[in-house]
Formats: sequence, structure tokens, C-alpha cells
Amino acid sequence: MQTYLVGGAVRDKLLGRPVVDHDHVVVGARPEDLLALGYKPVGKDFPVFLHPKTGEEYALARTERKTGHGYHGFVFQADATVTLEQDLARRDLTINAIAEDAHGTLTDPYDGVRDVEARVLRHVSPAFIEDPVRVLRVARFAARFAPLGFTVAGETMALMQQMVRDGEVDHLVPERVWAETRKALTEAQPSAFLRVLRECGALAVLFPEVDALYGVPQRAEFHPEIDTGVHLEMVLDAAARIAPGNDLVGFCALVHDLGKALTPADELPRHVGHEHRGVAPLRALTARLKVPTEHAALAEQVCREHLNAHRAFELKPATVLKLLSSLDALRRPARLDVFLAACEADKRGRLGHEQDEYPQAAYLREARAVSAAVDAGAFIEQGLSGPAIGNAMEAARIDAIAALKATRSLSTPII
Repeated sequence: MQTYLVGGAVRDKLLGRPVVDHDHVVVGARPEDLLALGYKPVGKDFPVFLHPKTGEEYALARTERKTGHGYHGFVFQADATVTLEQDLARRDLTINAIAEDAHGTLTDPYDGVRDVEARVLRHVSPAFIEDPVRVLRVARFAARFAPLGFTVAGETMALMQQMVRDGEVDHLVPERVWAETRKALTEAQPSAFLRVLRECGALAVLFPEVDALYGVPQRAEFHPEIDTGVHLEMVLDAAARIAPGNDLVGFCALVHDLGKALTPADELPRHVGHEHRGVAPLRALTARLKVPTEHAALAEQVCREHLNAHRAFELKPATVLKLLSSLDALRRPARLDVFLAACEADKRGRLGHEQDEYPQAAYLREARAVSAAVDAGAFIEQGLSGPAIGNAMEAARIDAIAALKATRSLSTPII
């Protein structure tokens, strides 16, 4: 029995990146061999075990054979006869198909080290086309490694395009699409995720509401980048800088402008009312992909209200309070933080505006603070009761926001 460090741990060591997860493959062993050593089984589809002391994953070397459509259409063989090279052959990309033994010696039958050095995402074998999840994984790795200069190999992109044409991507289950998308939104350059999916044709299949934004013009004085799809890419990358690793902010950024694809042609390049038009396609997307409730709810708030955030200094105090209340921000300030991060990303996701200040965020946080400071106790002492207390608190909060606003100057509106 021999064990090897494999996959991302080896790749990230070669790239000089922190190694987070240590995955191992075990060659020349049977499940009962690992059980006898105290390993705990966790795999359902194939034998995966947890080390009795470190808790790290150890998987028996295995091969796989395509038997049907989609992610589950495989038969696995995992026994003591499977070689390390056979196990590495089933992996998606060459940079993930490198193994390291206990002495630091690398096994690299598919030139993964070469592709790490060349900054290329390349498939291991033609069997790549058998698993549609790999289309999403390549796009996700592009989002992670684009800042290092990685690009998708031409022949790999050709295979991905073939998979889309053959309808393999149509068989992806919503849970897998969401899981990979959620991870991509935590990466350093999520725009690469969209670009790769769009180039292979998968964006139109999996995210038609997002794909529809490309080619839609906007007013150049507000959006020098003009193309709404390009704007979206810039917003996603701004969100990744403002809130690194936060997929909730990233998802809100992803879907905030879906309504612009529905603007009547005779109104272009203006998009009056796009924040309301965007709700229907947003709901369709979140329902189809089974997006978590909080992601869907906050994304809809960002879609509806991001223009009000941009115009915060122009809003009446009562409207500011209504905005805060709609976010439930007085009780849950973290929701306001997510909302404002997404709105700030929208502001900075414009050509030449990447470093713009966003004073609206500080103002709305202060408005939330002065509103939350209003306490019911003072009104109870005055003898008020029932609905009268709520009315008095609302009036006091509006007054507090009005006093705060008096100390602020108007900001240039963003459309």
C-alpha cells in the first residue's frame, strides 16, 4: 500500500499558494485494509476514508467509466489493482493530475508541472467530455487563477464547446450548478467564470438571464464601458475586492442588473425602471438553481434598491428609513453590510471608476445607527401604548435621519 498527496495540494505547492486541503490517494489497498488501520469511511459513491488522527481524506485509487448522461452517469472501479497513473487519468485538468509521494517525488504523467509553469488550464484526456461538471470547474479555476495569468487551452475550450453542443450541460442538476457558481463567486476574479462559460456557450444554457446582458448598451456618460455584460464582469471583480470570499455579496452583484436585458429597444441606452424589471428574471434564476433563501432575498433587495442606495443623499429621511426597514437592517445590520458592499461594487464596476469613493455607505450605516438608537422606553414613560408607540418611534427615527442628513452634502447621482 502506497499513499500520495494529490490534486490541489500539489498544484498549490507548485504555485507557492497556501495549501488548505490535503487530499491523498491510496494505491494497492482494499477498503478492509484501511478499516483495519482505523480509517473511517465517508464515501458513498466510491471508497473515501478519513485518517484516524489528521482527519484528512484518503481515497482508494479508482477508474471510472461513462454509462449515462450527467454527473451521476458513471461506474467506478476501486480496488488494489488500480494504478496511480490510472487514477490520475480520470482527473479533469493536468494541473490537478500530479501526485507527490512521502519523499517529495512527483508523479506527473500528463505534464501538469509544465502547464502550471505555462499557466494553462488543459484537460487530461478526451474522457474530459464525459462529465459536464468539468465545464463549470474549468470556469471556476479560471476565476481563481486568472490573476496569475492562467488561460484555458484552445483544445480544452473546443471540448467544452462540443459538450455544450451535444447537450451534456443540459443534464447538470441545479445543486451542482449552484455549488460551483457559489465557489466561483468567492474567487479573486469571478468575471473569468462568466467569460469562460460564455465562450463555450454554457452561459446561455445555465444562466440565460445573465447571458442576455451582453451586447446591451448603456449611457456612456455613466458607463464608459457601455456593454452591460462588461459592466457586470467589472462589478463582480469589484465585489471580490470589496468583500473577498463572500459569495453572498458576489451573488447579489451577479444578478443586480438583470432587468437591463429587458429594456425595450426604443428606450436604449437608457434603462429607466430596470431595477423593477429585474425581479422576474432574478426569481426565475434563483428558483431554477435552488438558490438559498437568504441569497435570493438579499439579491432581490439589491436588484430593487441599488439605485436608492446610490441616491441616498437625495432621499427623504422617511424613504431612507423605509429602505433600512425593507432590509430589516435595524435588527440585522449584517444584511445592510452585504447590501452596501454589492452597491459599492456596482459603483466601482465602471471603466475609470474602479477606485471611486462611496460615501453613501457610511451615510446609510449612520442612518441605521441613529434609527436603531431610538428606544421605546422613552415613549412608554410618556404614557403611550400600543400602536402609538410604534408611530412615535417611526417619527423619532425619521427626525434622527433628518438631523443626520443636515450634516451631509449631496452626492452626484448614479443612474
